Amino acid sequence: MHTDQRFALQPFESLPQLADLTISGEISRRGERLLLRYALQGPLDTVLLAPPAPQPCRLDELWQTTCFELFLACPGQEPYWEFNLSPAGHWNVYRLESYRRGLAAAAAYQQLALQVLRDPQELRLMLELDLPPGLGADQPLAAAITAVIQQRSGLVSYWALEHGGSEPDFHRREDFRLSL
Repeated sequence: MHTDQRFALQPFESLPQLADLTISGEISRRGERLLLRYALQGPLDTVLLAPPAPQPCRLDELWQTTCFELFLACPGQEPYWEFNLSPAGHWNVYRLESYRRGLAAAAAYQQLALQVLRDPQELRLMLELDLPPGLGADQPLAAAITAVIQQRSGLVSYWALEHGGSEPDFHRREDFRLSL
């Protein structure tokens, strides 16, 4: 199965402070491999970005500040995976049994091939990975691509392809809108 899709994320609320920021990218699937690219563009001096880590590692609670996320699931099945990617290079992968239940670190991932590039107007993250164990090359996948952006002012915004609920919730399966 081969797919390539471009995306543009939208903030949950339109706020004047976010007017100059954009988040876009593309996701590609080649059998059991995924390639994900994010681009955060705009005045990055307004965004709280963790400095590059000399030794990026697996960390919990990356979503509490600026973090880029990917959610994957098989349509019609309850388990899903959450990938958290920090601008510092830190990462984590979780498997959940069902909506916000049974969260556990996905042991199959001991490291991720995450690359982070920065300049004053653009932050780029690139991730290449194998699909989680149990997800085969021919299985259809549903994906949600999201981000949490914290500004230096303290304002936190939640970005997704679409926001289907009355408040931001990246775990809503109805919002896993991309078919891979």
